[in-house]
Amino acid sequence: MDISLILESLPVYLEGLWTTVWLVGLALILGLAIAIPLAIARNSKNYFINGPSWAFIYFFRGTPLLIQLYLIYYGMDQFFPVKGTLWENAWFCALVAFVLNTSSYTAEILRGAINGLPKGEIEAAKAYGMSTAKTYRRIILPSALRRALPAYSNEVIFMLHGSAVAGIVTIIDLTGAARLVNSRYYAPFESFLTAGLFYMALTFIILWCFKLAEKRFLAYLKPLS
Repeated sequence: MDISLILESLPVYLEGLWTTVWLVGLALILGLAIAIPLAIARNSKNYFINGPSWAFIYFFRGTPLLIQLYLIYYGMDQFFPVKGTLWENAWFCALVAFVLNTSSYTAEILRGAINGLPKGEIEAAKAYGMSTAKTYRRIILPSALRRALPAYSNEVIFMLHGSAVAGIVTIIDLTGAARLVNSRYYAPFESFLTAGLFYMALTFIILWCFKLAEKRFLAYLKPLS
C-alpha cells in the first residue's frame, strides 16, 4: 500500500469530508423538521390526513435512494425548465433526495415512538386540561423524541453511508474524492480504503454523540438500583 499517495491526496479527501458532513447534516436537520408533522399525520384517524402521509412514506421507504436521486437529478426537467434554477446544481438535487428519503424513515421512527408512549402520560395531560396541540408540544413529542434516540442513531448512520451515492452525480464527497484519486493514480485499494476510514471515523463520532445523548435524556428510564 502506497502511504505517500494517501498523504498527497489528503486535501481532496478533506474537501470531500466537508461536503459529506454539511450535506448529510443539513439533510438530517431538514428531514427531521419534515418528519415530525409527517409522524403526527400518520397517527391521525382522518384518512385525508393519514393517506397522503402514508403514501409519501411508503414511496420513499420502498424505493432505493439511488433511484430517487436519479429521478430528481435527471427527471425534473420533464416537468419544468431547470436551467438557471437551483435544480441544475447537483448538490441541491442530492440534498432534496436525502431530505425526502431520511424524512420518511424518521417519520416512521417517530410514529413508533409516539405509539409506544405509556398511556398514563397522555391521560395525565388530558386530566390537566391540556388541548391536543399542547399535549403534543409538551408531553408527546418531547418524550417520543427522547425514546426515538437509539433508533434514530441508526438512521443517521444509514444516511451517512447512503450519501455515498452523491459522488455519482459529480459531487466531490468522500466517495467522489476516492473516485477522483483512483482516476488519477489507478490505485483503487488506497483510494477507497482511505474513504472507508473517513466514513468509519464519522460513524464512531456519531455513535459517541448519541451515546452521550441517550445517557442524558434517557436516564429517567433506567431502573433504580
